[in-house]
Amino acid sequence: MRLVILGGGGFRVPLVHKALDERITELVLHDVDAHRLAAIRRVLRGGPPVTATTDLDEALRGADFVFSAIRVGGLAGRAIDEEVAHAHGVLGQETVGAGGIAYGLRTAPVADAIARRVAELAPQAWVINFTNPAGLITEVMARHLGDRVIGICDSPPALCRRVAKALDVAKGFDVADATFDYAGLNHLGWLQGVHVGTENLLPTLLADEEALTSFEEGRLFGAEWLRALGVIPNEYLHYYYSTREALGDNRGAFLLGQQQRFYDGDVDWETTRLEREATYMAQERERDSLEGGGYEHVAMALMRAIADNEKATLILNVPNNSTLSTLDDQAVVEVPCEVDATGARPLPVSPLPDHAAGLVTSVKAVERLVMEGTRAAALKAFALHPLVDSVATARSLLDTYTRRHPELAYLS
Repeated sequence: MRLVILGGGGFRVPLVHKALDERITELVLHDVDAHRLAAIRRVLRGGPPVTATTDLDEALRGADFVFSAIRVGGLAGRAIDEEVAHAHGVLGQETVGAGGIAYGLRTAPVADAIARRVAELAPQAWVINFTNPAGLITEVMARHLGDRVIGICDSPPALCRRVAKALDVAKGFDVADATFDYAGLNHLGWLQGVHVGTENLLPTLLADEEALTSFEEGRLFGAEWLRALGVIPNEYLHYYYSTREALGDNRGAFLLGQQQRFYDGDVDWETTRLEREATYMAQERERDSLEGGGYEHVAMALMRAIADNEKATLILNVPNNSTLSTLDDQAVVEVPCEVDATGARPLPVSPLPDHAAGLVTSVKAVERLVMEGTRAAALKAFALHPLVDSVATARSLLDTYTRRHPELAYLS
């Protein structure tokens, strides 16, 4: 099979390369930056033959699978997103709030153009979207690719694994025998149940202080708040539940400087990777491991299920299709799906509680405004996001981002 990675000069591409198996007979790396492509190409050892190209059409022709992992504006763009947000006194995280809106506004037109080319040049290909904001960008690409684009994120399966470990499910049962009742949007989801047979084990976990605080989300949110919620939130809900404490994180600027040393040849890739993972959300909580993120494992599990027609259950970003009653069928949601050669189909989940459903509805409305691609819609997106508290601030954010990012000239 021919696998194409868009954003092939990205820092985490070697993690994907390490996870490849014999199904992949040809790997094509595409990036708009030839220097970054060359740097990543030098890191790769073994595996299938690798081609690197800056020509998108050349990369896509004959593709069986396409991994989309682009970053429009690079880490310099992310650093600007954070800097501008902080200067306005609002959250700057790259997928949440003002920073996420700016990132989405830069990325949506590019993702739309890529999806058009995939539909024309490789209509048989399956696109697995890594690109953030993952739900938004998957929905943008689905306008041209339909069900053949599927979004992934490593946060939900990592949460499920940690909860299963805290419950000792892995000792008494194969984790595959547990089903996880998880639902929401990308970076905005909640685990509402862990079912083994007919029993929901989540109330047991919430009642056990020691078990509840033995994993990342338990320490991050605290036992009292988790019991009050009655569910386990995705780690990114930290930015909604502890907004004041999360203000001021300059993660983008840190990564820009750190990774530039690698691309300049001053530091090796593995050293840079370990430093990157060790510092992720370091000020909020302790990392349980340095596994490198996990996106690559989710992507490979999804690809195997489709390519080999082996049924699998994975938490993915797919069209809603009546799964969450508060959203329309085309809205991309993050829920458990059954996957086989025909693609991914969402499985039934519990209705979200009102507080979660309200957030999901508001954030999806913001995503849809970003997709419209006009200045008026962009202003509404900033102003209506739950983490931006002023229309005047929203207008200033939009004006400043448009001035700082060349990619946003279309909003002038």
